[in-house]
Amino acid sequence: MIDVFCSLLRTLRSTVQTHRALALENLALRHQLTVLQRMTQGRIPLTPADRLLWVWLACAWREWRQALILVKPETVMRWHRQGFRTYWTWKSRRQGLGRPLIDPELRALIRKISLANPLWGVPRIHSELLKLGIRISPTTVAKYRIRHRKPPSPTWRSFLRNHARDLGAVDFFTVPTATFQVLCVCVVLAHDRRRVVHLNVTANPTAEWTAQQIVEAFPEGTAPRYLLRDRDCIYGPSFRRRVHGLGISEVPPAARSPWQNPYAERVIGSIGRECLDHVIVLNERHLRRVLRTYLAYYHRSRCHLALGRDAPDGRAVQGPERGKVIAFPEVGGLHHRYERRAA
Repeated sequence: MIDVFCSLLRTLRSTVQTHRALALENLALRHQLTVLQRMTQGRIPLTPADRLLWVWLACAWREWRQALILVKPETVMRWHRQGFRTYWTWKSRRQGLGRPLIDPELRALIRKISLANPLWGVPRIHSELLKLGIRISPTTVAKYRIRHRKPPSPTWRSFLRNHARDLGAVDFFTVPTATFQVLCVCVVLAHDRRRVVHLNVTANPTAEWTAQQIVEAFPEGTAPRYLLRDRDCIYGPSFRRRVHGLGISEVPPAARSPWQNPYAERVIGSIGRECLDHVIVLNERHLRRVLRTYLAYYHRSRCHLALGRDAPDGRAVQGPERGKVIAFPEVGGLHHRYERRAA
């Protein structure tokens, strides 16, 4: 009885509905039947077109919920919100307006200039780019440059490069002998051309002996402005008095930071790797002779990357017209020097 009454009510309602409402209800029901006919695996296959249709029905038909069977009304509302976001994302897309994109190579160049010149601000970097034919705004430079600490602090590499002609370095290393004695080698280095200006060997180093090596390394008028040395106790009061008497300012590095005296450490490493690691030292005299031989090769023949692939004493470039290449053994045959000689 109740079902009959409900059917009568639906019939009565349908008679008073407008033609537009009947058409929309008919469309909704037919669409749902079509979707149900596409069912193959027990899951309702809804396409984007199906979702778009129901979103439109929800906007155009007030009673759309009564004809909806396949999904919940909340699902249709969620589809509407997703469509709203998608529409405004599409409408807000870039259409060639606004500032043009900055080339990644130009961004890298701005960072490179800023990193290499920590004292430069935006106007200096912008002026340099204009001289290179790159026209951008100062705000773009400010956006992509590297912001340094205030005030910027130069690196040790910059310090050494700026003061190379006024810098010297002193350091020690030890060499074991065949009779298990330990000899100490003092190396005094000039930074400008990586020249070992003095080298001496002793079994009992003292502060007085070390001070004398500095006097012998730098005769009158040749002393550098600064001398890098570590914090070893061998550089005692007598050493400091002698060094200050020569007008040299000592620059001790931080504790346990040998990398702050890099050139001297590098030279000592080269002496070990290229010479002493391949020789059994017999005594003090033998060590001096071996080191003199290596230093002659080091200054005249060995090329350095930091010197533009040249030797500390300089080597002339010999073209093919000079003749064929001939090898000359050095350091007892451990290394060779190659020159062109006419046949």
